[in-house]
Amino acid sequence: MEVELEITLKEIKVKQTGEDLYEVGFITSRGTNKGILHHRDENTAATILIGGTGGGFNGPSSIFKDLGTDLLGHDISSLRLDYRKAAHLEECVLDVLMAMEFLEELGIDRVGLVGWSFGGAVVIQAGIASEMVRTVATIASQSYGTRGVENLSPKALLLIHGTDDQTLPYSSSQDIYNRANEPKEIVLYERANHGIDQNRDQMLARIRDFLVMHLEEEE
Repeated sequence: MEVELEITLKEIKVKQTGEDLYEVGFITSRGTNKGILHHRDENTAATILIGGTGGGFNGPSSIFKDLGTDLLGHDISSLRLDYRKAAHLEECVLDVLMAMEFLEELGIDRVGLVGWSFGGAVVIQAGIASEMVRTVATIASQSYGTRGVENLSPKALLLIHGTDDQTLPYSSSQDIYNRANEPKEIVLYERANHGIDQNRDQMLARIRDFLVMHLEEEE
């Protein structure tokens, strides 16, 4: 997928709401957007966490807040990002690329992307497009919009899906895995649903460890 739309970031509003926690407002030429940032000034790696067609900040089984907190313990910041125009693939890819520009201004030079459901296609396309991206993880991803996933390599790809997903069958992630090049891995949770509620803690730990491994600062 080639993103041909253009977007200009006009203004960023940042408000601290807690320890290492900030609300971020993005004012762009194509509308406004919001994010929740878990960040410490010395961090040089970050993740962007995005949801499904409805957007939001929680993610599958509401893991995004916990993941953001956990990753701070490994010196990795996180931006829980909403969409300007949910379910519009190219617009949502622009949201992620725009967010990476913001993170770069904070001193971030390595990014991992995590996307749930529809967001899986978004992070794959953004991962292909940006040199800042080191790794991509998808959860219960759709296969539509993932054309070109083979071009994500040599960036690492993790695919997670539940075998009892009634929203998107796990064959979607299997299809992406089959088309992707190494390095790649797929994790299927038996009898888990679209939100992987039955394996929440295992999923959170698997994604956290995957991101930490691939976002470590090179010596």
